[in-house]
Amino acid sequence: MDQIQHKYVEVNGLKLYVAETGTGPTVVMFLHGFPEIWYLWRYQMIAVANADFKVIAPDYRGYGLPEKASLVDFVHDMVALLDALDIPKVLFFFFFLFFFFSFQIP
Repeated sequence: MDQIQHKYVEVNGLKLYVAETGTGPTVVMFLHGFPEIWYLWRYQMIAVANADFKVIAPDYRGYGLPEKASLVDFVHDMVALLDALDIPKVLFFFFFLFFFFSFQIP
């Protein structure tokens, strides 16, 4: 797991924890669900980074922070995180309990 770097990025007035790896031109963003954290994606992150992608996996509002968040807060936080990291286009992977989603934002 030494390949994965960790940092905090300030977005929407709070610090989000972000794990990242890879240097490829295309960015893949892994989003955890309840009750997980970024660590859920650790093996996938390394595999995808080894396939020439940049990979990010944040812990979002309400996970490790005392405040609760709505779905709108979550979307705004993820858009602000991508802006703070200067990422204009991303491929999302999202896991929530037994559901798995994937989509691309231009």
